[in-house]
Amino acid sequence: MPLTFTLDPAITPALRDGILDLWTDVSNAGGAVGFVPPVTREDVRPELVTHFVAMAEGRHRLLVGCDETGAPAATAFFAYNTHRLQKHWVWLYTVMVHPRHQGKGYGRDLLAAAEDAARTFDGIDAIRLTCRGGTGLERFYGSCGYKEVGRIPAAIRVAPGDDRDDVFMLRPLD
Repeated sequence: MPLTFTLDPAITPALRDGILDLWTDVSNAGGAVGFVPPVTREDVRPELVTHFVAMAEGRHRLLVGCDETGAPAATAFFAYNTHRLQKHWVWLYTVMVHPRHQGKGYGRDLLAAAEDAARTFDGIDAIRLTCRGGTGLERFYGSCGYKEVGRIPAAIRVAPGDDRDDVFMLRPLD
């Protein structure tokens, strides 16, 4: 069953809690979304609130994909650039698909929906994102049209002695 994607949905308590559960579950499954397992909802909540504040201030936008039950199954946050010379591209953050939906093509669907959404933003020519090296994400994003444009070796410390590259990827909006 395909996901239903919505850009800038109304943030209801159910959606807020669903995204919080999604982010916690993805993190605990080893997803590279800003945390290292184990995490609780209370560990993730402050970061989600930070995203919601940025949305309220017009600096971020949310794309959410809901499953047939209406529960959030995938998300991505857009962040606008504030530097006057970089306003022609957006960042894509916290790109995630719930572990129970992995392998269904929803990651590709999410990225396609993100591209479609970004094409509606005034003056946006490209999407940039970063990913944690050593997870295979570079190959996945590459297969979705993103190109690696930079890498900072050992920039992400997952654990003592486990440093990963921070990989920068770009998707021009042809």
